[in-house]
Amino acid sequence: MSELEDAGATVIRLLSKNLQIVKDDGSTAQIHVSPEWYNRELFKNYDGQITIGLAESQDRKVEMSGRIRRRLGTLRVNVWATDKTASSDSGRVMRKKMVEEVNRIVRQNCNKPNETVYDLLGVGMLTGTHKAYSASSVSELAPKHPNWTELVDADYEKVWYSDDVQYSKSADVDGEYALALFRFKIDSGEKSVRKIVLMFEGYGVAQDNLYGVTIKVWNHVAEIWENSQTGTGTTDETLTITLNSNLTDYIDDDGYVWLLARTTSPSDGTSSATLFCDYVNYTVTVNGITYLDVTSFRDADVVDVKPFIFRTEFSLRSWCFEDIGGAF
Repeated sequence: MSELEDAGATVIRLLSKNLQIVKDDGSTAQIHVSPEWYNRELFKNYDGQITIGLAESQDRKVEMSGRIRRRLGTLRVNVWATDKTASSDSGRVMRKKMVEEVNRIVRQNCNKPNETVYDLLGVGMLTGTHKAYSASSVSELAPKHPNWTELVDADYEKVWYSDDVQYSKSADVDGEYALALFRFKIDSGEKSVRKIVLMFEGYGVAQDNLYGVTIKVWNHVAEIWENSQTGTGTTDETLTITLNSNLTDYIDDDGYVWLLARTTSPSDGTSSATLFCDYVNYTVTVNGITYLDVTSFRDADVVDVKPFIFRTEFSLRSWCFEDIGGAF
């Protein structure tokens, strides 16, 4: 049975994944998003802090039996900033930028706060838990097979965006396919995941101009690649795999979901089989709040300390529907 994700956890992930704040010097601001409350020590390494907590929750029945219910929530979101030096106004400026970002993110995602898109933007060999690998093989290698080689930083950059700048992998040995492997870490608890959509953008070509790319997802319980989707495009095309059931079979014990892409046809030893990849992402929908909006916000600065603490408190409204005989 699917579990209902806590509304605060959903909002923490929503803000963490979507915050885009640039400081006046052109660098990217480091913002810590967490449950309540303010932690002054964080400002040694971060430019700002955003905390989320539950102010109130109400449970209302939707139909007479009371089986279908709507849970209404009021969330308290606090934006915190402070001046880095006594003579600067950096705290006030950073607070303003964070307030603008919270408003933007909530407005743009008000009807899908429980949906998260994962891609490889910013990922390199030394960063993150998302990874990409390539190989040449006569068979579809399992995710932990030693023949996989991680992409180098220059190749990672080619799959950051959907921009027609492709990473390519070729297989030259007779009978071998060109393969790519993508690993994404799912932040939410696997039992609260309701749907996963895996998307691959690219194409493949092999002997005699046999165009085609095949994608599959790893079932770590059965230890097989399955849910095959195949394209025949001669240029970039989008293939998707949608998972709606038995989702824990596809999220391994470390929280990873694995996607395989390969040329549909192998090399014949004379002509290479080449896989082209432009962009990959996973869209994960959790069983949680399906609506989120800003109802109000106000400044509540703390000025009896030095340096001043610049604080803005938001009130957010959320709701989700629940079947008490089994969560939606």
